[in-house]
Amino acid sequence: MGYKKVGIVGIGNVGSSIAYNLALKNICNKILLKDLREDFTKAIALDISQAISSVNSKTIIEAVHSDEKFKDCDIVVITAGIARKPGMSRDDLLFTNAKIMNLIVQNVAKYNKDAILVIVSNPLDAMVYSALKASNFPRNKVLGMAGILDSSRMAYFIKEKIGYKKIEAMVLGGHGDDMVPLIKETKVDGVPLDEVLNENEIKNIIQKTRNGGIEIVKLLQTGSAYYAPAQATVLMVESILKDKKLTYPCAIELQGEYGYENVVTGVPIVLGKNGAEEIIEKKLSKQEKIDFNNSVNSVKTLIKKLKENSLNQ
Repeated sequence: MGYKKVGIVGIGNVGSSIAYNLALKNICNKILLKDLREDFTKAIALDISQAISSVNSKTIIEAVHSDEKFKDCDIVVITAGIARKPGMSRDDLLFTNAKIMNLIVQNVAKYNKDAILVIVSNPLDAMVYSALKASNFPRNKVLGMAGILDSSRMAYFIKEKIGYKKIEAMVLGGHGDDMVPLIKETKVDGVPLDEVLNENEIKNIIQKTRNGGIEIVKLLQTGSAYYAPAQATVLMVESILKDKKLTYPCAIELQGEYGYENVVTGVPIVLGKNGAEEIIEKKLSKQEKIDFNNSVNSVKTLIKKLKENSLNQ
């Protein structure tokens, strides 16, 4: 496998969960943690290091504060950004996190020229676009985690409805209310979902999937989901580090695929050592094409706002 190093910027609940899960898997030699809270990050590094000693993981966890020491990573995961607070508009969140993303990525790109960036910060698709422009990396090396998470949530709600079966869900489009579940690609023991559940049952599951994140936010009141986003991110990192070439729905800039250009959205991609090694174009139904177009247009609106405020060109 060779020497592998993963960097994580933003050591909140999601970032620390990603680090812990990666360290338990023992699939990289070193994990660098970086956050504005220096002592907190050192504490997390110590805690994870002590936890993984019980399973003899050889992964070294290191907290770093300076940009110069956060270097030479194969993959950099970025979870940094603020959560939406009461009284804050979606535009406020967009502009604030775009500024944070631009600053982080410029520094990361300077010292990690060969890294693949995995973006987790919200609003996800717009943040991937920001990272792509700020890094000037090729699109195959700037990816967003969302589709795996949304697909996992959909699979859970199907399981909740019908009991334990082998469930394969597929959700494309932007990470938000406009996400596009592919019904024919979503299967229960190999059978398409619409042959297992009726139209109303499927609509109910889709709505639950779209509300999956906000439901957790409402219950927690002081934060958002972290175990599920962390697990989805770890799957991406593992497929890249081990060159597994697994197909996952991830956010990437389209350059003609599905009929769209210069916009980021979630589509199935083959993940290997070079990042996105192939974009898979699924056959969409008439309604799915309409829904996918709506989703893409929502992201285009966010990108337009970033450009109007000189946050991305």
